[in-house]
Amino acid sequence: MSDLNDPLTPVEIVLGRKRKIVVVIAVLVLAAIVYWLVFVNQYVVAFRNQEDHFLYGSIGSEASTGPPYWVFKALPVMYADKLGPAGWGHFGMLYEEPGDDLPIGVSRRIVSGVDRVWLNCSVCHVGTYTLPNQTERHLVYGAPSNNLRLQEFILFFIDLGSDPGFTADRLIAAINSPEVGGHLNAFERVVYRYVIFPRLQAAFADLGKRLTFVARQEKWGPGRVDTFNPYKSLQFNFPMDAASISDAALNGSSDYPSIWQQRPREGMNLHWDGNNNSVAERNLSAALGAGVTPVTVDRSSIRRIEQWMWDLPAPQFPAKVDVDAAERGREVFSDTCAGCHGMKTGGTYSYNTDHFKRLGQTVALADIATDRGRWASYTPDFAAAQNQLYAGYPWRFKRFHKTNGYANHPLDGIWARSPYLHNGSVPTLRDLLEPSSQRPARWYRGSEVLDLARVGYRSDDAAPGDQLFLYDTSKTGNSNRGHEGKAYGTELSGADKDALVEYMKTL
Repeated sequence: MSDLNDPLTPVEIVLGRKRKIVVVIAVLVLAAIVYWLVFVNQYVVAFRNQEDHFLYGSIGSEASTGPPYWVFKALPVMYADKLGPAGWGHFGMLYEEPGDDLPIGVSRRIVSGVDRVWLNCSVCHVGTYTLPNQTERHLVYGAPSNNLRLQEFILFFIDLGSDPGFTADRLIAAINSPEVGGHLNAFERVVYRYVIFPRLQAAFADLGKRLTFVARQEKWGPGRVDTFNPYKSLQFNFPMDAASISDAALNGSSDYPSIWQQRPREGMNLHWDGNNNSVAERNLSAALGAGVTPVTVDRSSIRRIEQWMWDLPAPQFPAKVDVDAAERGREVFSDTCAGCHGMKTGGTYSYNTDHFKRLGQTVALADIATDRGRWASYTPDFAAAQNQLYAGYPWRFKRFHKTNGYANHPLDGIWARSPYLHNGSVPTLRDLLEPSSQRPARWYRGSEVLDLARVGYRSDDAAPGDQLFLYDTSKTGNSNRGHEGKAYGTELSGADKDALVEYMKTL
């Protein structure tokens, strides 16, 4: 037996060094794997059902914009004095069932080891309605949101950046409160206090600097969005602060569009002003508006939503239709409306642009004469900037361009797309068939109750609704002018107008 103090042989020394090297390499490899799994790789909840994926699936907005899950859950508790018992519902966010964990349109993704949330497509594209004298709320997937108060939602986060009451102590207490149930341990509390909270505060302050002009805009109200002005600032640093509140380009708020039946819309001039004829580019542009960046966008997730809405049918009118009146209205529609909007043939809506020559085409602003704000907000410089996005990818933007007016779109499911005109300035279809001088000048948005006769939501001040919003057509960007004259049906007889509305219930 050798003495323990005997020196190691050269072979033993070499073997010992090799073992140390192997151990070091193993530790480094393990550390790299852990780093990749925790801080590089991202994790999302997968949904088998296409509708669930549309409602809650991540499109990549969390990685660039989204707050941690527990922060999102805690903010309504911290600011219960502002949001009330509805929480995020105060801003028109929807829940499928009372007590659901997150609203429709809010998705989850683990980024750098942190469970984060933010917006997806459905936050803007789920509509609601209730029938007269009923209380059941019906959700319409793919319809324009008629509830979302996005301007107020944005301003809420901007205010957090300068609110002295937004502190790490209050945030941690709210997360650990019984209402939220975060149960942060000692280590997690340190992380929130010294890492997460300072980053949140800085992000909200930066948002306030970039979007100061939003507070100076005319109020958007529920169901409307300024699509491009915030986009200009956040994506391209366009200087927006110099614009006056009376400037039409500063006030381009418009209704959200419907997203059903996208297959036949491919090749049509899309967006309200027809600035792109690619459904895929339009969708990726909308995703940027929801908070993704060209780096964080989850293209496969968005493609799955594209496939779902490619042939998503338009919803059927939820009440009885006068068949005889609708048949008379069909003839009026064929003579007056079909050239621009297509019509039903053989029981299905026709998108044949060879037969309906003006369908999907842009009408000059001088001819359509509707409010110019949305059109003015989309500038040639901005179009040029957009076409630089996604550079290096096969889906790089190529088709954005400035147009001379607004585009003609199919009217499938038009009953579920109230209010009307691109800026949502006319409450019902029947009102739209009157000259602008006879359309409501001041009326209320925010009720979900359908007006089954005139087709739209109730707009009187007694309409049921928790937060009715007074829409004033005299405000910049809110004009209800245009789409009037013989070519647009406003000179028809009252009986023909009524029949036409009855027929449009069937589209």
